[in-house]
Amino acid sequence: MFHKEGGKIILIATSATVVIFLLSHKFSSPSMPWMEKAIQIITLVLLLLVLQFFRNPNRSIIPNSKVVLAPVDGKVVVIEEVYEEEYFKDKRLQVSIFMSPINVHVTRYCMSGKVKFSKYHPGKYLVAWHPKASTENERTTVVIENSEFGEVLYRQIAGALARRIVNYAVEGTQVTQGDDAGFIKFGSRVDMFFPLGTKIDVQLQQNAVGNQTVITSKA
Repeated sequence: MFHKEGGKIILIATSATVVIFLLSHKFSSPSMPWMEKAIQIITLVLLLLVLQFFRNPNRSIIPNSKVVLAPVDGKVVVIEEVYEEEYFKDKRLQVSIFMSPINVHVTRYCMSGKVKFSKYHPGKYLVAWHPKASTENERTTVVIENSEFGEVLYRQIAGALARRIVNYAVEGTQVTQGDDAGFIKFGSRVDMFFPLGTKIDVQLQQNAVGNQTVITSKA
């Protein structure tokens, strides 16, 4: 199953692969038969990379108001107290998940609630683990509020390879935990911000799985 955001790119990549296969066969040299196979193999590998990047595994869940789930797949690279300057304008506990190009890049709503804030920011394309990526890179900021956790902010951040962030969150709407919230194309990071004192249920360097790994929970 592939994400809808990859439809156009997958179609172009597949069409290009077919054309390259046909041309490499037509213009192949009898003296270098290996050249045709090499071109076809490289082209096929590139197509498979595109297909795996836009994969969207079915992870349907029953929403649970007592937990905040990981919004994306990736490695937990930051758990620290920071000053959040865009929305809260106070100190918060930040949890960051870094996605490599081989991770699933679908963003899912980490909890159910009302979208209080949703804003896109153009910016730079620093590597996603750079300390300033959260405030200087292209990004979107979304705040969801519910009765269990109050306001939770998550931020989609473009990386050095990412050139488009897709965000489905619309201010004033109700969203459901686990539903698609957007997509980040080709390498990125997601930051989450919680009130100080929040019990975090993941550890640094842990591999998180979107819609499955619990970031924080209520007893």
